[in-house]
Amino acid sequence: MQLCAQALCLEEMLGAPVPAGALFYGRTRRRAEVVFDEALRRRTEAVAAEVRALFEAGATPSPPAVAPCKSCSLLDACRPAAFSSGRRSVANWIAARLAEPEAPTEPA
Repeated sequence: MQLCAQALCLEEMLGAPVPAGALFYGRTRRRAEVVFDEALRRRTEAVAAEVRALFEAGATPSPPAVAPCKSCSLLDACRPAAFSSGRRSVANWIAARLAEPEAPTEPA
C-alpha cells in the first residue's frame, strides 16, 4: 500500500500514469513487481482517508498485532522491539525526555 500511495502521489504531481512498481527484498535479494490495480488504489485511498481522520483527531493508533515480514529490510524501523512490547508509551517517553537536564547552549 505504501508503494501504491507513492505512485498515486507521483501521478498527481506529474500528471503521468504509474501502472506498477517494484519492491526489493534485501535479505533474499529479490524484486517483486506490484501492479496498481483498481482494488489496490481504492484500498490505499481509503487507508489514507483513515490516517487523515486520525491525524485531524490527534489520535495515534496502536500497531497491528500481526507478525512482521521477516524479509523486510525496514523491520527495525517499522516495528522496533522497544514499542512492540506495549510496555512503553509515547507519554512516558515524552515525560522521560522532559525530565532530562538540558544541555548547555553556547552563546550566539
